[in-house]
Amino acid sequence: MLGSLRFRLPAFFLLGVVIAGLVATVISIRFFQSYTRTRTIHELRSESIGIVSLYASQAGAQEVPVTTLRKAIGGDRIFYVPVVPGASLFAGPLPHLPVGTLTRAQLASDEPTTLNIHVSGTAYLAVAEPVTIGKQVLGALVVAKPASQLRSGWLGLLERLAIAFGGGVLAAGLIGVYLTRRIARPLLALSAAADEIAAGEYGVEVPQPRGHDEIAQLSSRFADMAAKLGEAEQLSRMFLMSVSHELRTPLTAIRGHVSALREGVIEDPEAYSASLAVIEEEAIRLERLVGDVLDLAKLNAHRFAVLEEEVDMRELCERAYAAFGEVARQRGIDYRRDFTVGPVIVTDGDRVLQVISNLLSNAFRWTPEGGRISLALGAENGSVSVVVSDSGPGISPEERERIFRPFWSRDGGGTGLGLAIARELAFALGGRIDLRSEPGLGARFELTLPL
Repeated sequence: MLGSLRFRLPAFFLLGVVIAGLVATVISIRFFQSYTRTRTIHELRSESIGIVSLYASQAGAQEVPVTTLRKAIGGDRIFYVPVVPGASLFAGPLPHLPVGTLTRAQLASDEPTTLNIHVSGTAYLAVAEPVTIGKQVLGALVVAKPASQLRSGWLGLLERLAIAFGGGVLAAGLIGVYLTRRIARPLLALSAAADEIAAGEYGVEVPQPRGHDEIAQLSSRFADMAAKLGEAEQLSRMFLMSVSHELRTPLTAIRGHVSALREGVIEDPEAYSASLAVIEEEAIRLERLVGDVLDLAKLNAHRFAVLEEEVDMRELCERAYAAFGEVARQRGIDYRRDFTVGPVIVTDGDRVLQVISNLLSNAFRWTPEGGRISLALGAENGSVSVVVSDSGPGISPEERERIFRPFWSRDGGGTGLGLAIARELAFALGGRIDLRSEPGLGARFELTLPL
């Protein structure tokens, strides 16, 4: 529980709020103390200057009554620091402070002096104003305010801040719990969905939170991943079924002919040679299937080695074209070629032949009897292009990317490796394969290689 996200998120959120609140409280109290002290000093200075001005206006006529002074300063305390012994400046009792309370420089100054004094165990913040007649300093008048009054102000502020701080922490805690639940609930649902996917249930329904935040994006990506995993699982099953069928068919033929040869059923020399030819063809077919799987594994693992040799593209295309001539004749397909150029490039000839053969094999597979297939070779703009066109059913926009995926087949037949290997080989050779097709209008595959 303590290590879960549901606990740590609100805990860290509250901790941040508490730290921010404490820092704000300390800064506020410091600022209020400074403001209160500055304002108090300003008030005390005004009072001290006013009292001294009052004394100066009445000096020589009569002593200024202390009651008049106290009325002028309100609830503050007033003290007197004598300088001339025996000089009575004020009528009435007025507490005296020692002469050493002020230095000579402070007494000689024309500006009020700020003091922190203690009288009878009480701390005061005070301002002293020299009292002069002519140029003679007779003493100093000290107006003071108890420091406890200053503290009471910021203590009241502290109480209000504490109440506000407690309310803020409570509100932040509720908001943190609410936000944590909003975040944790879809994450827990995603975790449960991940457990089901790990158990092989790829059809699990992934929750989709409202909004367009990061959690919603994560859920969307997770749903896409689950769909792709499910599709990959389905493709793998289809591949295993296809490969099993593709392997079983030639193996059955090979085993049948071998049994017939071993038991002496076939005695005619021509039939004997025909059986051996069938065994050879089916063995080549098996070798080709296994080679396709190995080629795809090498390409996916980036362990594919490309040879470099001079390749006559016209001669190579002639070989690829001739390999399907008999199939075209048997099925009545209009099989054409157009080799207007004969460029020589540096590449891996066997792999280029494999790509072209895979493209032609795909064209013959989808072109109906009596259809049309063409193989064209061209060169321009520093590149060589080999185009395979057919009059098959065409490819819809939704299937144009899928047909290059391993193990995917439009009709569920075959291994689904031919076009996947062709495209990967084209990339490995520094080229690409482009597809143009419309449903019902055939397909056009173009292999482009650099000169």
